[in-house]
Amino acid sequence: MTVTEDGNRAGDAHPLVEAGPGPRSWQRAIVDLRQGWQQRSLWGYLGWQDIKQRYRRSVLGPLWITISMGVVATGMGILYAALFQQNIYTFLPYVATGLLIWNFINGCILEGSEVFIANEGLIKFLPAPLTLHVYRLVWRQTLFFLHNLVIWGILMIIFPRPLGWQLLLAIPAFGLLVLNGGWIAILSGIIATRFRDIPPIIASITQLVFFMTPIVWSYEQLRSSNNPAVAERARIAEINPVLHFIEILRRPLLGESFIGRYWIVVGVITVIGWAAALVCLRNYRSRVAYWV
Repeated sequence: MTVTEDGNRAGDAHPLVEAGPGPRSWQRAIVDLRQGWQQRSLWGYLGWQDIKQRYRRSVLGPLWITISMGVVATGMGILYAALFQQNIYTFLPYVATGLLIWNFINGCILEGSEVFIANEGLIKFLPAPLTLHVYRLVWRQTLFFLHNLVIWGILMIIFPRPLGWQLLLAIPAFGLLVLNGGWIAILSGIIATRFRDIPPIIASITQLVFFMTPIVWSYEQLRSSNNPAVAERARIAEINPVLHFIEILRRPLLGESFIGRYWIVVGVITVIGWAAALVCLRNYRSRVAYWV
């Protein structure tokens, strides 16, 4: 049997080096997620620099995040308390806490749809996992939320609530919000990179969802209405998935009772969402660099 110049014997049907996984493989998708997480020192630094850059040359710096949020929450709380004839003592913390949570969700959705488009230069010229940009986005929104959480602390001092063991549920609740922010950014980011009409569509939908979600209006008030027709229609609001994400975190922050159905719905959405995101990451991860 003859030997060729590259050292392989003629007629040998088996290559000396086995081929690696193709671009569409679960292994590459999982490795991308794992390697992105391992580079947390990088995306953690970049996420913090994003906030500092936004308030560069400002005297108060990132404190403007809390100040602007506090002004909006106070103004909307007072306005809607007057419109709906609610007790400002309970309604202002209700509205402000809902806005804090909504800002996190809204930020993950809106910025998630442009996460890869906004990082076009890094994706093309920096050999880094694709999910690094997703981790950076979610981390940045987490920092915004933690800044704004000061408002909740101030409101609890001014309008004290009976906070008990339920407050501990805020930790896993926020963890679920972070997990869902990740799959939303991956899924919407890849789709929006291919179809550039998606971001403005998502922006329009989120504006509508804000008014359909019980943030500045009380869902429980409508459910307990003396009018049976109004109470029945109020139950339709539970079709809105954002309601469940708001409630699993707002209720423990306000010292309200645990309701299991909100957590069940959020858990199901988390599993389905991550399954869809992993399929999308597996099939189209290698194409993002060309689409941007």
